[in-house]
Amino acid sequence: MFYKSTRNSSLKKSSAEAIVAGISEEGGLFVPDHIPQITADEIKSLADMTYPERAAFVFSKFLTDFTDAELRYCTESAYNDKSFDHASITEISHLFDGTYVLELWHGPTCAFKDMALQILPYLLTTSLKKTGIDKKVVILVATSGDTGKAALEGFADVEGTSIMVFYPEDGVSAMQKKQMTTQDGKNVCVCAVKGNFDDCQNGVKAIFTSEDVKAQLASKGQMFSSANSINWGRLAPQIIYYISAYADLVSNGDIAMGDKVNITVPTGNFGNILAAYYAKKMGLPVNKLICASNANNVLTDFLTTGIYDRNRRFFTTVSPSMDILISSNLERLLYIMTGDDALIREWFGKLSSEGRYEVSDAVKAQLLEEFAAGCCDDAATKATIREIYDKYSYTLDTHTAVAVNVYENYRRTTGDTTKTIIASTASPYKFGTAVLEAICGEAPADEFDKVDKLHEVSGYDVPASLAALRNKAVRFTGSVDKSEMKEFVLAETDKI
Repeated sequence: MFYKSTRNSSLKKSSAEAIVAGISEEGGLFVPDHIPQITADEIKSLADMTYPERAAFVFSKFLTDFTDAELRYCTESAYNDKSFDHASITEISHLFDGTYVLELWHGPTCAFKDMALQILPYLLTTSLKKTGIDKKVVILVATSGDTGKAALEGFADVEGTSIMVFYPEDGVSAMQKKQMTTQDGKNVCVCAVKGNFDDCQNGVKAIFTSEDVKAQLASKGQMFSSANSINWGRLAPQIIYYISAYADLVSNGDIAMGDKVNITVPTGNFGNILAAYYAKKMGLPVNKLICASNANNVLTDFLTTGIYDRNRRFFTTVSPSMDILISSNLERLLYIMTGDDALIREWFGKLSSEGRYEVSDAVKAQLLEEFAAGCCDDAATKATIREIYDKYSYTLDTHTAVAVNVYENYRRTTGDTTKTIIASTASPYKFGTAVLEAICGEAPADEFDKVDKLHEVSGYDVPASLAALRNKAVRFTGSVDKSEMKEFVLAETDKI
């Protein structure tokens, strides 16, 4: 299998080359030249496999230039009980009436990003060896909260790499900020940006595609790569857990092989739900993909109207990882649906210059066929946390609560009772203020008093990685304007 760019179909890269590059030189995203298929017998066979074995199997469909030994090395190194608090890596909780919560947050940073960012360093370093590149790789990351810490944790002190993370100064939770700014490692750097996540993401993409910056790095024996979901090595691991969850539901007798399921995903950058779309196109029996947004409902509007318009008010919400108005991975979806790089260049050129674009009627029809979409504000998010806690003694984080709310509305308005997997993307401990306000009406002022209170309320064990932050010193206090990001990167590459 080879990879081409959404903005240049003539490109032909191996998966290793695509993972190392992160983003194509003209700004497009790498996509596989075809979507491999998975059979019912193959899905059933996963039931007897460990998660690393399942991951290696799915990767073998996409990373065809990797040997079986290389894939086993990557998956076994990433997915083990040293990094995850369950041997199964993910957990499934049966919430209500054929609704299953897929807990993706049992890794070292308590967020679903660990599912990809624990393995990306192994995929990247293996890819570097395979391509014969002998340069230090500078990882640039824009984060709305969870990706940053997960990437820092994955790449800290990884030989031959350094990593810089940019986050919106007032756009992450206190716990997310504490996780990032206390990060250990000689090769790490964290900096706030005066702006929102889109400012961080736009700045990183501009640096990636700057010939001047790339030339300056090359003169120092360095090159860029990405740990955001624009990198195929970040997106591919997310396909695995949807296939794995379906195999578990079949194995447990919750569904029969071939039964269709809905998948509901809280998303801002569209990567997590795009991974579910890939799983469906591979042959996973999926009925509807339900996209859940918070008050920043640009995706809800797009999936229902075919018009993408970022010219709107930006909201800072209690589900900050979804506070995004430019959803990068939509570019991959639209390329899959059209196969037309000229259209992609046209639409995303308009997004850059005018802040909006409208897709064709044919694409609108495909979107409505594949996706449902909904959104809810902070009040509804908190009400859902309280409702689920009262009814089922189950504590949701703010992002998963958005997904539950949107799914309940979808089910009520459509009458669709298809069994449904809801992606749970973070531990409630990461968003203790909002969760406690929802359940108790108030939250203590101190961040770690909140942890203690949430433990008392939920009964959930406090994740060791979060408990360890209580007395950990802050290392990174810097903040820059979005216009200063390039100069910051060039200066820091000489230090880490």
